[in-house]
Amino acid sequence: MSGSLIERDKVEAKKKGTYAAVAWGGTVLLGIGTSAVLWVPAAVGAGYLTYKWFMFRAKNGIRF
Repeated sequence: MSGSLIERDKVEAKKKGTYAAVAWGGTVLLGIGTSAVLWVPAAVGAGYLTYKWFMFRAKNGIRF
């Protein structure tokens, strides 16, 4: 295994942040193109991914 635990955590945090950002981007596009019936659940899902990303960073002491 190469790399330190801190570096692996940073890579994992970046991956989680990317997923959250892509989810929010999709939610915005969905909100522009459709009614609230579809984008509200998408916003909830994107919010959950953002929460998971934030908590991972906070738990591992990774600064912003």
